[in-house]
Amino acid sequence: MIICEYVQHVSLAVTDLTSARRFYKKVLGLQEIERPNFHFPGTWFAIGAQQLHLIVNPRAQTLREIPTIDSMESHFAIRIANYDAAIRHLSSIGVPFVANPGSATGWKQIYVCDPDGNVIELNSL
Repeated sequence: MIICEYVQHVSLAVTDLTSARRFYKKVLGLQEIERPNFHFPGTWFAIGAQQLHLIVNPRAQTLREIPTIDSMESHFAIRIANYDAAIRHLSSIGVPFVANPGSATGWKQIYVCDPDGNVIELNSL
């Protein structure tokens, strides 16, 4: 049997590293961390004890064509400290989002997309 302890990292394919890096640093406020010198471009970010790995793949099947943010698409979630502050921040910088303050989960949710259309859930108790 395999005993899983925790999620160590999530990897996302991106097509434009500059735009993706800017989004994850400036919009979500993630801290960029050291990445090994792989034979392909990418960048890593810390999310608490976990990591987010962005991998440049020009052939990636992105969601850029989808005109709306859909919470039923593949996504990952980040727990945030302040729901209302996140709404104000996203609104002030013009980032589209879908807010779901009355989720059946019991926590408030915000859905955003990165420049490649990868869906990210931000949630708060």
